[in-house]
Amino acid sequence: MKKSIASFIIVMMLIASTSFAQVSNYSSDKKGELIGFHFNSIDFITPKTWADKNSPRRFAHFADMDYGLSLSYLRGFKPNIDFALKLSGMIHNYAGDRNQGTNKTEFGLEIEPTVNAHALPDNNFFSPFLTAGLGAGLYTGKFGAYVPAGVGVQLNFNSLTYLMLQANYRFSLTKKNLDNHLVYSFGILHNIGTEPKPIVVPPAPPVVLDRDKDGIPDEEDRCPDVAGLASLKGCPDKDADGIADADDKCPDVAGTLKYKGCPIPDTDGDGINDEQDKCVTVKGVARYQGCPIPDTDGDGINDENDKCPDVVGTADNNGCPKLESIKINDGKETYTFSASNVQFITGSATLTVDAKKELDKLTKLMNQLPKIGVNIDGYADNTGGSQVNLSLSQKRSEAVKLYLEKAGIASSRLTATGHGMDKPIADNKTAEGRAKNRRVEFSARQ
Repeated sequence: MKKSIASFIIVMMLIASTSFAQVSNYSSDKKGELIGFHFNSIDFITPKTWADKNSPRRFAHFADMDYGLSLSYLRGFKPNIDFALKLSGMIHNYAGDRNQGTNKTEFGLEIEPTVNAHALPDNNFFSPFLTAGLGAGLYTGKFGAYVPAGVGVQLNFNSLTYLMLQANYRFSLTKKNLDNHLVYSFGILHNIGTEPKPIVVPPAPPVVLDRDKDGIPDEEDRCPDVAGLASLKGCPDKDADGIADADDKCPDVAGTLKYKGCPIPDTDGDGINDEQDKCVTVKGVARYQGCPIPDTDGDGINDENDKCPDVVGTADNNGCPKLESIKINDGKETYTFSASNVQFITGSATLTVDAKKELDKLTKLMNQLPKIGVNIDGYADNTGGSQVNLSLSQKRSEAVKLYLEKAGIASSRLTATGHGMDKPIADNKTAEGRAKNRRVEFSARQ
């Protein structure tokens, strides 16, 4: 019986070696699902003699071993890690191992899940591995459990069929029913899942002439003797503007196709190209789209600096007109407004008769210039306390504002502010100086 089984193993190995002994032409990162058939030999002698100090240690001979068969399911989880599940039938005198005084050959049925860790990925022809797991079985009605651990070698044939040789030492967890023992296994496994795709060897690339070595074949290269760009059919572009030097009127300066490789022109040299410049021939600024800063009232002061952009003024008055320099024509005569004639009865905010006549002139002037407003600033000398003078100067400026409003000037065009003794224009130590400091100033605004 044992000789027949040994002959069977040798025949299977010869068939496998002649059928599958070729270099794999398939590529697979990891195994799929495999089923397999295994022949097992069981060695109880070697562990027993090595554990018994009173008996000579020896390795079991092939003829001393018992045998069994296994069906297996294996699945690859990673290129180096497999999970395997075996269902095995083993023939051995298990009762004799338990010292039950019988030499009868008995049958053991086992189930054994294990994990295999490979030194090389699955797509290698030869791959050694370590294995460990947990097993259990029924041995002539007796339950046994064990921990298998060992080594093995996997041979990969086209990622379709695999040969596996293993040697496991089984550490018994139930010593009363099962001794420690070795199991040697030879197995053939075949892929039952999706077959791996064959490795397709690409044909050798054709010989291509490329004199300028720019990667573009001469037959497609507009400039075969000068290295260039694929996007320009092999021609160079020094200024990197996307226009081949041969077609570029400004090859050293980046430009646009519209201007044949030259930059967009800037006729007036103000840094704003003509396509964005609304004043192509006059220098300007970007915020006015290439035009100069505007001067709406034409007084020579640009609108950004002109506090009265719609009314002609002077530079020393921030673009606003000086009220005293504007001539008033009422159809009968021409005259000017004088702020110095706007006086008050001493110690009060009551306008003098002459002051009212002068404010009538201001009313006519403001009617001539409807776009300007007037700031009315009242000042006092240093006679009396500062708070009294501040209050008096405020009342005087408001008296002027009220008079102009009654004359028909809109309140929104008038601003009245009292400054008290601030900003004297003459010496307060003299009567003449104090008279000059008691004043109302008028300034135009918009």
